[in-house]
Amino acid sequence: MISRRSFLASAAAAIGVAAAQPVLGKVAGRDPLTRKERVDRALAGRDVDRPPFTHWHHFGPQTPEEHAKATLDYHWKYKTDIVKVMSDYPYPKPEGSWYELKVLDNPFPEQIRALELIRDGLHGDAYILETAFNPWQVAVKLSSKEEVVRLQQENPQRLLDALDVLTQSHINHAKRAFAAGASGVLFSIANANHAELSPADYAKFSAPFDKRFFAATAGAKLNFLHLHWENEYVDQFVDFQAPVVNWSVQSSGVSVSTVRSKFSQTIATGIDEKNYKDLSPEQIRNQWQTARNVAGSKFILTPGCSVPNDSTNEELSRLPQVVGA
Repeated sequence: MISRRSFLASAAAAIGVAAAQPVLGKVAGRDPLTRKERVDRALAGRDVDRPPFTHWHHFGPQTPEEHAKATLDYHWKYKTDIVKVMSDYPYPKPEGSWYELKVLDNPFPEQIRALELIRDGLHGDAYILETAFNPWQVAVKLSSKEEVVRLQQENPQRLLDALDVLTQSHINHAKRAFAAGASGVLFSIANANHAELSPADYAKFSAPFDKRFFAATAGAKLNFLHLHWENEYVDQFVDFQAPVVNWSVQSSGVSVSTVRSKFSQTIATGIDEKNYKDLSPEQIRNQWQTARNVAGSKFILTPGCSVPNDSTNEELSRLPQVVGA
């Protein structure tokens, strides 16, 4: 989504980041902002009382009711500004070979039910962020990485056809998620790196489908372009229609300055998710402030991905305590 606007933003950054830094403290005579106000202002690049933040981890397979309760309990306990809803329900397997797929109108009915319950339990307190995985990842989960690569090599058109079906099914799911109360989808792209696909193979077998998902859901306020990427792949994403870019600085090696020089969207990153359990409050504060100072005012504080599932209450409480939630 690079534009003259993002070019000018990059030029300003070259002069100095100080002018782009957000103003923290009282806003318009009131303190604190509501969660939604805080997120809205960050998306617009306006001043905030503190950075909006969220973090998340997997709860594991549950009924929709258990899933909703765990998600709501997590939100209220750790005072997150965005309710990130995990997605652990598998995509339905076809009766025949994994790639003999048909478009599904409602591929994750249990997840939709959980979203409805979360919406009702929140009473409008915060925005809901649904989770989805890109077609390549779903194909791997339906079979295996080896099977998908073999199909890519032996019958690439059949693979492309299967990825096309998965894309439309996930677009259908996203629209149902919005109707159930979600304000956006964190769309996970974990194959923009050499361990998964070469840049050329990502461009052919994943980028068109991933981009299509964002184009079809472009009206959503809070879509997250969630990336497990490397520097060589960054330019492939500059024209994706996503209002928020989310990735792990520490795991990917892609710096905040690199992303800010190419993307005008809100940046969501800062916290090292892999080492989260061992981070001291001072280390969390340093990671937050370092990322914010480069990202500027369009910034949401998050880990690069889910924090460890076995994180303790004390460990999970450090981030909201440091931020001042």
